[in-house]
Amino acid sequence: MSCQLLYRIDPDQNMARFYRVEILFELFGDIIVERRWGRVGGRGQGRVICYASMSLAEGAATELIRAKMRRGYLAAA
Repeated sequence: MSCQLLYRIDPDQNMARFYRVEILFELFGDIIVERRWGRVGGRGQGRVICYASMSLAEGAATELIRAKMRRGYLAAA
Protein backbone atom coordinates (compact mmCIF):
# COMPACT_ATOMS: atom_id res chain seq x y z
CA MET A 1 0.00 0.00 0.00
CA SER A 2 1.48 3.32 -0.95
CA CYS A 3 -1.41 5.77 -1.35
CA GLN A 4 -5.10 5.61 -0.47
CA LEU A 5 -7.58 8.36 -1.36
CA LEU A 6 -10.98 8.59 0.34
CA TYR A 7 -13.92 10.92 -0.26
CA ARG A 8 -16.98 11.91 1.73
CA ILE A 9 -19.52 13.81 -0.35
CA ASP A 10 -22.98 14.80 0.88
CA PRO A 11 -24.70 17.55 -1.15
CA ASP A 12 -27.47 17.92 1.46
CA GLN A 13 -24.90 19.04 4.04
CA ASN A 14 -22.74 20.94 1.51
CA MET A 15 -19.94 18.49 2.33
CA ALA A 16 -17.20 17.49 -0.11
CA ARG A 17 -14.12 16.25 1.75
CA PHE A 18 -11.08 14.18 0.93
CA TYR A 19 -8.62 12.21 3.03
CA ARG A 20 -5.34 10.85 1.64
CA VAL A 21 -2.95 8.46 3.40
CA GLU A 22 0.43 7.71 1.84
CA ILE A 23 3.47 5.72 2.95
CA LEU A 24 6.72 7.29 1.78
CA PHE A 25 10.47 6.98 2.24
CA GLU A 26 12.31 10.15 3.20
CA LEU A 27 15.67 11.16 1.83
CA PHE A 28 17.59 9.50 4.67
CA GLY A 29 15.62 6.24 4.58
CA ASP A 30 13.01 7.00 7.24
CA ILE A 31 9.55 5.55 6.68
CA ILE A 32 6.78 8.10 7.04
CA VAL A 33 3.00 8.10 6.88
CA GLU A 34 1.72 11.32 5.37
CA ARG A 35 -1.94 12.13 5.71
CA ARG A 36 -3.70 15.04 4.08
CA TRP A 37 -7.30 16.11 4.48
CA GLY A 38 -9.61 18.98 3.60
CA ARG A 39 -12.28 20.18 1.24
CA VAL A 40 -12.25 18.79 -2.31
CA GLY A 41 -10.56 21.30 -4.60
CA GLY A 42 -8.59 22.88 -1.77
CA ARG A 43 -5.09 22.30 -0.52
CA GLY A 44 -6.17 21.09 2.88
CA GLN A 45 -3.85 20.42 5.75
CA GLY A 46 -1.59 17.55 6.63
CA ARG A 47 0.51 15.69 9.13
CA VAL A 48 3.59 13.48 8.79
CA ILE A 49 4.57 10.77 11.29
CA CYS A 50 7.83 8.80 11.17
CA TYR A 51 7.92 5.03 11.90
CA ALA A 52 10.74 2.61 12.67
CA SER A 53 9.57 -0.15 10.31
CA MET A 54 7.37 -0.68 7.28
CA SER A 55 5.04 -3.00 9.20
CA LEU A 56 4.38 -0.32 11.84
CA ALA A 57 3.75 2.28 9.13
CA GLU A 58 1.37 -0.03 7.24
CA GLY A 59 -0.51 -0.84 10.44
CA ALA A 60 -0.93 2.84 11.30
CA ALA A 61 -2.06 3.71 7.77
CA THR A 62 -4.57 0.84 7.73
CA GLU A 63 -6.02 1.96 11.05
CA LEU A 64 -6.37 5.56 9.82
CA ILE A 65 -8.22 4.34 6.73
CA ARG A 66 -10.53 2.08 8.76
CA ALA A 67 -11.40 4.93 11.11
CA LYS A 68 -12.31 7.24 8.22
CA MET A 69 -14.38 4.55 6.50
CA ARG A 70 -16.35 4.06 9.74
CA ARG A 71 -17.13 7.79 9.57
CA GLY A 72 -18.58 7.54 6.06
CA TYR A 73 -15.60 8.05 3.74
CA LEU A 74 -15.50 5.91 0.61
CA ALA A 75 -12.51 4.79 -1.47
CA ALA A 76 -11.94 6.68 -4.72
CA ALA A 77 -13.05 4.81 -7.83
